Amino acid sequence: MTPHAKVDYDPLSPRWRDDPYPMYRLLRDEAPVFFAPESRCYCVSRYEDVQHVLRSPELFSSRAMHTFLLMRGEEKPPLEWNAIKFLVRFALAARTHPFAFDRARNLISEDGEVHSTLRAIVNCGFTPRRIRSWEPRVRELVGDCMAKLRRGEPFDLVHDLAIPLPVTIIAEMLGVEPERRDDFKRWSDSVIWQATGEGRSLGFHPRAIRDVCALYAYLRRTIRARRARPADDLISTLLAEQDGAAALSSFEISQFVTLLLVAGNETTTNLIGNAVCALLDHPAQQARVAADLSLVPALVEETLRYDPPIQLLFRTATRDTEIAGVRIPAGAFVVPLLASANRDERRFEDPDRFDVTRNPQGHLAFGFGEHFCLGASLARLEAGVALEALAPELSACRRSTPRTERVDSFLVRGPSRLELARLG
Repeated sequence: MTPHAKVDYDPLSPRWRDDPYPMYRLLRDEAPVFFAPESRCYCVSRYEDVQHVLRSPELFSSRAMHTFLLMRGEEKPPLEWNAIKFLVRFALAARTHPFAFDRARNLISEDGEVHSTLRAIVNCGFTPRRIRSWEPRVRELVGDCMAKLRRGEPFDLVHDLAIPLPVTIIAEMLGVEPERRDDFKRWSDSVIWQATGEGRSLGFHPRAIRDVCALYAYLRRTIRARRARPADDLISTLLAEQDGAAALSSFEISQFVTLLLVAGNETTTNLIGNAVCALLDHPAQQARVAADLSLVPALVEETLRYDPPIQLLFRTATRDTEIAGVRIPAGAFVVPLLASANRDERRFEDPDRFDVTRNPQGHLAFGFGEHFCLGASLARLEAGVALEALAPELSACRRSTPRTERVDSFLVRGPSRLELARLG
């Protein structure tokens, strides 16, 4: 397929990191299904079409999440020296087969009955009752994190609140020792950097090899300890809920914990960061929320629509199909652009306007269908509590730097730093 003359877009490129939304509009208007030759992907940008891809796993398999994020777009990538070194070190650290990544069942890359089975196992840790039970701890942590800002000290929203809040909650859910929480964040950052940031173009980087191996070695030891002596934590719950052929292997539990660690941290951290950026850019909206904190849940949902923390997903066409008049061959990669769908004027009126009184019901920030984000309710809880505390403070704050640095990733979007200072 010949690229559209007016559009030059690659979903893996950092060119649009600062502001991807004008490009998304161009795609929707000029090439709603655009073939990006560099990454060999069909990029789908309109709401109705994105929703169609997400709700049709029989046509668009989630296997591409594995292929793109773990295999760099190749089902069988060439084994360069660093890749061989990684596989050997990983096999020793995780005590598993070198090709376990490719063979293990993974929640985000399975479809149909296998996905349903995995989802049923891990859902036990994310029931509404379990999530509600974490609210007092979330409020306590937010209060601790906000102390620096309230004392008028230099405050980096990302590093002083948006990172420690979800990292601490996930670590406590998993039963991780408090002194290992910084390790968890470093490991999570390495996974994102290697799979979706600059590290992707550098092959298997020594930093990523070191951190991924350390993560899986830690998880292997922890899972073995929980098998011998269960505790009141999510890993023990996952081990206890299994039965027969559906049971997860130790490596599959490690895969799920890694997914929870990375997705849970990044989603909440960037949701909070994007919400605060939007409020600072729209002082009238900030004042409205500060005057009426009952608007905080609506603020969370409007942020998810307006500037979602996850920009896109990957799918594989299972057979020849067609979207918006464009033929997509079997085996082709398809990229549903969640953030573009959420700004589609065919679905949301005046979509580039940030409005905390809007009803953004139906946004696709957490996906749609059988792969709807497992941790959505936890992310909403954490972000809601944080923004309830932040909203009254922001009117007396300003950004310390004029430019907002962004996370190095084509997948996730959010500020990497957001330093605030008190006015006056």
